[in-house]
Amino acid sequence: MKIRPFPVREDPAIARERMAGLRLPPINPTADTVLDADLRKRLYQGELPEQALGRMETLLLQLARIQNKAPLPFDLLAFDSPQLVVFAADHGIADEGVSLFPQSVTRERVGQLRMGNTPTNTLADLHGFDLTLVDAGVATHLQAPEGERKPTVPLQLRKIGYATRNMVLSPAMSVAQAVSALHAGMDVVHHLPGNVVALGDVGVGSTSSAALLLSRLCGVPLADACGPGSGLDEPRQQQKLEKLFAAATRHRKATAPLDALAAMGGFEIAMMAGAMLQAAAERRVVLVDGFVSSAAALVARGLVPAVTDYLVFTHRSAEPGHRLLLIHLQAQPLLDMELRMGQGMGALLAWPLLQAAQRLLER
Repeated sequence: MKIRPFPVREDPAIARERMAGLRLPPINPTADTVLDADLRKRLYQGELPEQALGRMETLLLQLARIQNKAPLPFDLLAFDSPQLVVFAADHGIADEGVSLFPQSVTRERVGQLRMGNTPTNTLADLHGFDLTLVDAGVATHLQAPEGERKPTVPLQLRKIGYATRNMVLSPAMSVAQAVSALHAGMDVVHHLPGNVVALGDVGVGSTSSAALLLSRLCGVPLADACGPGSGLDEPRQQQKLEKLFAAATRHRKATAPLDALAAMGGFEIAMMAGAMLQAAAERRVVLVDGFVSSAAALVARGLVPAVTDYLVFTHRSAEPGHRLLLIHLQAQPLLDMELRMGQGMGALLAWPLLQAAQRLLER
């Protein structure tokens, strides 16, 4: 008698991704205990006690694992053509008063970045980062700034839509739009040179999406995940929390990473998640900035868990949800500067620590 094999049931989340046409790049884990042992010998050489360099050793080992490409033996860290990509998008939930600023502020901030007039531009120039702006879903059409000066920063038009929908009333985007945004983020990174990618964001209402994704994907109470964002006072913050509760209740069935992203995410969050996946597949170092880009990391990890081996969390922002998110990821950020801005600022501030790790192996 012929025995029929027991049917294997496909994970519903994986089936959903397959049906949606999501193409996920293969990512190799980086764990290598032999490499770790060899590097520790090189670092200390009998001069210092074990773990004398503390978290600097942890950073150095992570970077070396990322750049350890068999069959070639690992030698030294090399950082080639570091890139900073800032994804810009608006959020429909801004209509509910969850931010101090109107959506038009996103367009203004993008204009300032394009003209080189922000702290991000200053530090990117200082550290030799090439800066690219991506219109993932700004609420208005982006035109060239007026005046005689030409923009100094290139802008890629990858707009999925003119802002997401108001997630209190409907899903922020369709699953097809979420997949398109993920693929667009992958494509942006695929066409960039270098082996280091820092990711930042611009967008009014973005911390609302980040808080909802943190709550849904990590089980963190929404009251703990929600913070002042753009600087809301106590009454406005309470109003924001009420709106987020309404959105979370409406989309309570969106529990898988792709579904949660579509229901409560943002176009820039989806593109950053795609960018992280592609960068990891190409064994690039990925510098994760603040709360919003860390929420993108949650989505990316939910889709391909091995991506976390390539993510360097550069700082802990002042947003209370960011601390909880990092705890959930078991990630130690390099800095805690109480920043309240995205745009890759924290990644640029932390860059000298990566350069120090590079020099420590050269001695």
